Amino acid sequence: MSAVSGSRSSATPTKVLVVEDEPAIAQAIARRLSAEGWAVEAVGDGLAGVEAAARIVPDVVVLDVMLPGIDGLEVCRRIQAERPVPVLMLTARDDETDMLIGLGVGADDYMTKPFSMRELVARTKALLRRTERATRALEIATAEAPEPPLAVGDVTIDRAQRRVVRHGQEVHLTPTEFDLLVALATSPRTVLTRERLLAEVWDWVDASGTRTVDSHVKALRRKLGPDLIRTVHGVGYAFEPAEPDA
Repeated sequence: MSAVSGSRSSATPTKVLVVEDEPAIAQAIARRLSAEGWAVEAVGDGLAGVEAAARIVPDVVVLDVMLPGIDGLEVCRRIQAERPVPVLMLTARDDETDMLIGLGVGADDYMTKPFSMRELVARTKALLRRTERATRALEIATAEAPEPPLAVGDVTIDRAQRRVVRHGQEVHLTPTEFDLLVALATSPRTVLTRERLLAEVWDWVDASGTRTVDSHVKALRRKLGPDLIRTVHGVGYAFEPAEPDA
């Protein structure tokens, strides 16, 4: 499938890679995203997706889970192993296990088919804004005195280097997981609503995204342990660090 270029006049337009094996869906996504002024390339199988990611170095990837050749989860693993890039996964099944696996291999967000193009654009823009914000923060941290690590209970968060340590062991988090942990840990023992977390971490507010927050919290618990984040049913989550003498 050929590249679809956006109309925005820019020396370096935002590059989007779409990996989707259903031609009608792929073309619809490509047309809608290119209307935003982005340069969009769409491919129809997993191996082609890995090759295209290496060739065009996209700013964001829209990736279907069910693909011929190798599936979207393996594509995501291979892409992230080469270079961190925000990934929005598309899945035909509303299965939380699949979603958690996707987040575990480096996806930043997911949408269940069928979806609205308006929401797809909103989520893609949010991923791009977060990436730009993280890049600016890193540039500031490099130019100025680095922020001291945030130590909360037995968790140490180095915001400058984006590293997390618990019990003396480094814990590898995706960019979204890291941002979510920082949002929770900077207000320990304070309940943060799902809507607030969506605004602070994902940079968009939509009640339909609350399951995204829930799934990322579950992914964090799998990596950091089940005791750090408390669920407040119907409201949100609170970071509960261990007491110093615990």
